[in-house]
Amino acid sequence: MISAASQDSTVLSVVIPVRDEAGNVAQLAAESHGALKDIRYEIIFVDDGSTDATPAEIAALNDARVRLISHAKSCGQSQATITGVDAARGTWIATLDGDGQNDPADLTKLMVACAAAGPEGHRTLFIGRRSSRRDNKRRLVASRIANGIRGKVLGDATPDSGCGIKLLSRALFLALPRFDALHRFMPALTLRAGGKVVSIPVAHRMRTRGASKYTIWRRGLIGIVDMLGVFWLMRRNTTPTLKL
Repeated sequence: MISAASQDSTVLSVVIPVRDEAGNVAQLAAESHGALKDIRYEIIFVDDGSTDATPAEIAALNDARVRLISHAKSCGQSQATITGVDAARGTWIATLDGDGQNDPADLTKLMVACAAAGPEGHRTLFIGRRSSRRDNKRRLVASRIANGIRGKVLGDATPDSGCGIKLLSRALFLALPRFDALHRFMPALTLRAGGKVVSIPVAHRMRTRGASKYTIWRRGLIGIVDMLGVFWLMRRNTTPTLKL
């Protein structure tokens, strides 16, 4: 579990994939600093091929606790997350969406739940559940439908598997299979790896700058193919029981 006593090395790495989020990143970094106390942490922004001032704004922070890694061209949110985790120095990984709709203050809730889980925390994905979503009606309906179908097909027992705020051990993340839609299926893949999933109520804020990188129908069509792929992965996995 996350321990405040570990002061000799980085404990938590906050990985934030961003693409064309100029105007959001500085505030997100400041809010993350305010939320994280009593542990050693780093914030890793992974710029996924931005064409605006996003990387310049991150570099201008000139903060030793903030690292910037840049993709030469956009590879998608999951690959940006993977890049950040690969480079992370922390034993624990937290993720936030780069659009500012996740409230970094909620990281504390996930860390408290992790501490309460004891040793089980190392094999548990703690994921936010957006109780009052600030999206338009079409996006809300599409998300509810997607979560319902995903839950029925994959049995991930997670009401909001697309929520961007997550906390898990780096070792657990590295045990998950890698593909372009990983970030949307982490609960199911955690269960596949023999882990547990705990959902925590979190806030959700309006997007105040920039624009969403996803269209409902494009994400829906691709999501069906990805979901079937994850379903196949889960069916083709046998967890061995070791003889004592």
